[in-house]
Amino acid sequence: MTYQLYRNTTLGNTLQESLDELIQYGQITPQLAVRVLVQFDKSINAALSNRVKSRVTFKAAKLNTYRFCDNVWTLMLNDVEFREVHEFAKVDKVKIVACDGKNVAATDEPGR
Repeated sequence: MTYQLYRNTTLGNTLQESLDELIQYGQITPQLAVRVLVQFDKSINAALSNRVKSRVTFKAAKLNTYRFCDNVWTLMLNDVEFREVHEFAKVDKVKIVACDGKNVAATDEPGR
């Protein structure tokens, strides 16, 4: 299973819009678009898992809600402070979705 969380990012949304446009103009098939999205999911998960080395700490004044379902943690926090070595940011509300990247299979592809 490959997580599809990053499809809702600017990059993921732009990719989906471009694929939809290519399908609309008959340049690619819907099946190819699905394969491209599956590869995007694999690639973005692998890149973030292997290439990102920075760490951020955070502290929240309030844990509003939390949920653990299908090996995915969802946390809703209020009044959160984020810190990296020399940077600091404070936000009123944040939603954190945390998945176990070690359980993601590398060969998951529809139609295979």
